[in-house]
Amino acid sequence: MAAARFALLITPAESTDEERADFSDSFRRVDPSAPALSVGELSTQRGDGIFESIGVIDGHAQEIGPHLQRLAHSAQLCDLPAPHLEQWRQAAAIAAAECGPGEWVIKLILSRGVEQGPAPTAWATAAPAADFAAARTRGVRVVSLDRGVDSEASSRAPWLLLGAKTLSYAVNMAAIREAVRRGADDAVFVSSDGILLEAPTASVVLRLGDRFVSPEPGAGILQGTTQVSLFEHLHQLGHSATYERLPAAALAEADAAWLLSSIRLAAPVSAVDGAPKAIDSELTASMNRYLLSPRD
Repeated sequence: MAAARFALLITPAESTDEERADFSDSFRRVDPSAPALSVGELSTQRGDGIFESIGVIDGHAQEIGPHLQRLAHSAQLCDLPAPHLEQWRQAAAIAAAECGPGEWVIKLILSRGVEQGPAPTAWATAAPAADFAAARTRGVRVVSLDRGVDSEASSRAPWLLLGAKTLSYAVNMAAIREAVRRGADDAVFVSSDGILLEAPTASVVLRLGDRFVSPEPGAGILQGTTQVSLFEHLHQLGHSATYERLPAAALAEADAAWLLSSIRLAAPVSAVDGAPKAIDSELTASMNRYLLSPRD
C-alpha cells in the first residue's frame, strides 16, 4: 500500500550542463512528518522560493515537461539558480512512484536556501489530492477583486514577479478568504485599469460564442500548464482557442467560464459577483475527461 505522504530532499545540481543519467545520489528520502528544514530557511522566513504542483492520476504524473519548464522560468524571474531539468524529472518520477490509485499531487519546491548558509535547498513531496468532484460538477462562485496594479505593471516593474510561481502566496490566500467573506468560493483578479487577469490559484477560460479565450499572459499572468494543455486539445477538436486582452466585464458576459488548474482541473463558474451563470455540464465533463486522461 502506498504511503499517505512522501517527501524527498534534493541536493540541486551545481550546473545545468552536468550530463548524468542517474541523479539518485542527490536525493534523500525523509519522514514527511519529521523536521527536515533549518529554521533559517528563506522559503519559510520570506517565501523566497518557487514551486510547482503536478497532478498525478493513478500513478501517472501529468505534464511533467511543461511544469519543469515553468519551474525554470520562475527561477529565472526570481534570480534563482537554474534547475537541472533531468534531475528534477527524476525526482518527480520517484515521487509519482509513491502515489497510489486515484488523484494525488506532487509539489516541487526550490528555495533560495538558508540565510547566510548553503543555497539553494530543494525538495519534493507527494500526497493525496483533495476531492474536487463538487467543484467540477456544481461549479464555483467567484467575485472579481482588484489586484491593485495595472495591466502594464509586470513589464514596468518586473521585481513584482507577477509571472512567477513563487512561494509568496499570502496575497492569493487573502483573496480567497475575501471571496468567502463575500459569499463566494473563489476570486478572479482584475487589473486596476479594468483588464481580466487570473484567479489566485487558477487560469481563466471563457467561451465567447464558438470561441474559447483566455487572458493574454503578457499582463503578468502565470501561464497555466492545464490551460495550455486544454487549448491544445480544443485545437485538435477543431475549436478556436486564443489569448486576448479582455475587459473585466468579459467574465460576466461570457457564454460560459471555467477556472483551470493542475489539481482542481476544470471548474465551471456558476456565479460572478452574485449573478448566476449557466454551466455547460456536458462540455465541462468532456474537458475533465480529457484532463483526467494521461497527459505528457
